[in-house]
Amino acid sequence: MKKIELELPVLPYAVEEAMNRLRINIKFCGKNTRRILITSSMPNEGKSTVSMNLWKMMAEAGFKTVFVDVDLRKSVLVDRHNFQKQGAEADLGYYLSGLSEYEDVVYETNIENGYIVPCFNLLENPSALLEDVRFKELLDKLAEDYRYIIIDSPPLVSVADGALVATMCDGAVLVVRAGETSKSLIKQSFQQLEQVNCKLLGTILNRVETSGRAYKKYYGKYKKGYGYGYGYGYGYGAKKKDAASTVNNSKKSGDKSEDVSVNKSDNK
Repeated sequence: MKKIELELPVLPYAVEEAMNRLRINIKFCGKNTRRILITSSMPNEGKSTVSMNLWKMMAEAGFKTVFVDVDLRKSVLVDRHNFQKQGAEADLGYYLSGLSEYEDVVYETNIENGYIVPCFNLLENPSALLEDVRFKELLDKLAEDYRYIIIDSPPLVSVADGALVATMCDGAVLVVRAGETSKSLIKQSFQQLEQVNCKLLGTILNRVETSGRAYKKYYGKYKKGYGYGYGYGYGYGAKKKDAASTVNNSKKSGDKSEDVSVNKSDNK
């Protein structure tokens, strides 16, 4: 198996704790939850950052985990994480086009237990390829060989690719950018997942401001030297209305802290 070396930045303490809580909640979704879609409503909400770090943490926790980059139109991961391809060219697009086979496009990485099906070559219209039976066969084979498949898809509202991929997944996590994503877009994303029978595992509130008192109380001693911060709120199995309200009410209440909370509803 060929190997790709990649770089992942060290996370600030609060972000690492939030990602750990996400990892733990994913773990408790059950043994049949293997193909996990990480998506958003619109571009630039942070889904790729969340998906890459979730993949890394799952692998480091001892679970054999593969990352599949299905953002075939606008993937930025190769440059962002400085992929050292060492002459590798076969990627997901090659496989879907019939130019490569399964063993050619699954790469080992420098993350222990972490494997990847990358996207090296962007495509203008990959929808037809994603509809082909080869993509489903790929996910089925990966589900046999790996405990978790973390799938980074295009945004749901922008193009049809995200909803198409969701039909083949066991569940989805929706990333929402604080103060940017409208409630109507969030509801639209929920409806799209419901229409394709893809279970919503939870929502992540991303890029929360870190100026609140709660942030200073819990994470103040770790704050020096960061220069930026992310906040994640994870609603495990939340009802759609409650999840949408949580995303919007965090701004209205004036609580801009990065105090990380894991909210579980009675509907599991």
